[in-house]
Amino acid sequence: MNLDRLSVNQMTVKQLSLPDLVAHCVRLGIGHVGLWREPVAEYGVQAAADLVREAGLTVTTLCRGGFFTSDGWLDENRAAIDEAVTLGTDTLVLVSGGLTPACPDLPSARARITEAIGTLAPYAGERGVRLAVEPLHPMYAADRCAVSTLDQALEIAEHFPAEQVGVVVDTYHLWWDDRAPAAVERAGATGRLHSFQLADWTTPLPAGVLNGRGQLGDGSIDLRAWSDLAERAGWTGPVEVELFNDTLWARDGVEVLEETLGRFLAI
Repeated sequence: MNLDRLSVNQMTVKQLSLPDLVAHCVRLGIGHVGLWREPVAEYGVQAAADLVREAGLTVTTLCRGGFFTSDGWLDENRAAIDEAVTLGTDTLVLVSGGLTPACPDLPSARARITEAIGTLAPYAGERGVRLAVEPLHPMYAADRCAVSTLDQALEIAEHFPAEQVGVVVDTYHLWWDDRAPAAVERAGATGRLHSFQLADWTTPLPAGVLNGRGQLGDGSIDLRAWSDLAERAGWTGPVEVELFNDTLWARDGVEVLEETLGRFLAI
């Protein structure tokens, strides 16, 4: 992969402050970052926007909106869209939400998610922000995301204009699904491929599983094949590396950032 394609998601090196992340990205020639709402809010949304813009970096995505099966989702997601506008990114990643007493099964949860996105999409579209539905691995279906496959994400997105609602292709969540390659092609052909993210699958998974996203090259996923697939589907934008990994977070953040860069270039 080429350096100009690399976007480092903020959570990959969450031990670095935002100013340190920005400074080291500039030093290493990394031109893109993906940001998360919570650390951005701690730094200040406008201050973060100014910092990134003055450094000449592009914000590829803001994570996350969604959790549409929970109370208070509308105001929270409108705020997330407004933050995306301030940060200068056109893509808000959605983690859609899991089962709740009001949505006790997967069909009802997906129906609620679709309805909620229909309410939110015009607000996003008026502000030039795309909503990118991210399917998560089925092990997250109960509590975090009832959307488990790329086909399911596309079935939701296709209710709405492609410039308003699309999907995220994340290797960590989709590598196991034999139907995913055809769905990636479908997403690209319909203009709904809004973000492409890399992480590897390593075992054994840690307790709690949330922080098990492996460093590139350490696991079971053919990352080169997935990158080729995304390119054939028309993805020419930045490729975002998003890692949640306690072992990586315990290390020196600059070392992890440099290692991630090297692993990315080796794909």
